[in-house]
Amino acid sequence: MSAVLSLRASGPRHFLDLKDFSGAELRALLDSAINLKHTRRTGKKPLTGKTLAMIFEKPSTRTRVSFEVAVKELGGDAVVLSAREMQLGRGETIEDTANVLSRFVHGIMLRTDAATKLHDLARCASIPVINGLTELSHPCQLMADIMTFEEHKGPIAGQKLAWVGDGNNVAASFIEAAARFNFSLRLACPAGYMPRAEVLDWAKAEGADVQVGADPAWAVENAACVVTDTWLSMSDSEDQAAARASTFAPYQVTAGLMEKAAKGAIFQHCLPAHRGEEVAAEVIDGPASVVFDEAENRLHAQKAILAWAME
Repeated sequence: MSAVLSLRASGPRHFLDLKDFSGAELRALLDSAINLKHTRRTGKKPLTGKTLAMIFEKPSTRTRVSFEVAVKELGGDAVVLSAREMQLGRGETIEDTANVLSRFVHGIMLRTDAATKLHDLARCASIPVINGLTELSHPCQLMADIMTFEEHKGPIAGQKLAWVGDGNNVAASFIEAAARFNFSLRLACPAGYMPRAEVLDWAKAEGADVQVGADPAWAVENAACVVTDTWLSMSDSEDQAAARASTFAPYQVTAGLMEKAAKGAIFQHCLPAHRGEEVAAEVIDGPASVVFDEAENRLHAQKAILAWAME
C-alpha cells in the first residue's frame, strides 16, 4: 500500500474510475487486497472509529453486503442510506449533501445511475468518495475481476480476455483495466450496443490493446477468460426487454462458444445472472465458472480501497 499512499498523499483519496490511477497504484491496491484476504481473521483494524456512508440510488445485493462487511471487518461502521430516505431525493443539492456528510462520516460510497452525481459529490466533499457503480463504470467490480483472474490464471499482463454482450458500464471499466494492467481485450457487441466512443478513444490514446467487433467467436478465440453481463437494465420496460433479448440472442455464452477460447479458459460474470439468456446454465454452473470467487473478491478488493481511502 505504501506506493499508493505516497503517490496520493494530499486531499481526499477518491476512488472514482480506474483511469484515474496508474498501473502501479492499482497493482499496490491489489497486493493489499490479497494480503487482507489472507489475514481476514487476524488482520489489523485500520478503520476503527471511522464510519462509511453508503448511498444507494440503485438496488444492490453484492455491493451493499460486501461494502458493509468490509468496513466492519476493518474496524469501522457503516450507515446505509437510500434516495427515498434522504433529502437528496427531495431536492437538496449534491453540494449541501456533500458538505453535511463530510461533517458526520469519514467516507462516502455512492451507487447511482448518474455519473455526474458521483463527480459532483467528489468535487464538493472533503472526505473520500468511492464509486459503487454508475451507468458509465464499475471500477470496484474490475478490481475483484482482476484479482480473481490472477488467482486462477496467474499474472494478467499479456493475457487475452474477451467480452461478449452489451458494451455497458462494466465493459467500459474492463477497457480501462486493459490499459492499466496491460492485457489484450476483444469485445463482441451488437450494433447499437458498442462501448462509448470516448472510452475507446481514451484506450487508443493510452496505447491499450483493445479491439471491438460484432462476432463472439472472433472475440473469444484463444482467450484466457470470457466475460459477459446481463442483457437487461433494471429500468427496461417489458417491450424493451423483449427487444434486447432478440438482439442479444446470438451473444449468449454457450459451451460451444467457450470451446473456442483457450484451453482452461475461465468464465466471469459480475452477477446477477440470468441462465438461458446471456449465459447457458452449463457454463455458469460448470467447471470454468469463477463467478462466486469474483463475488467474494468484491469484499477483499473493496477492503483494500477503503483502507487506502479512509485510514
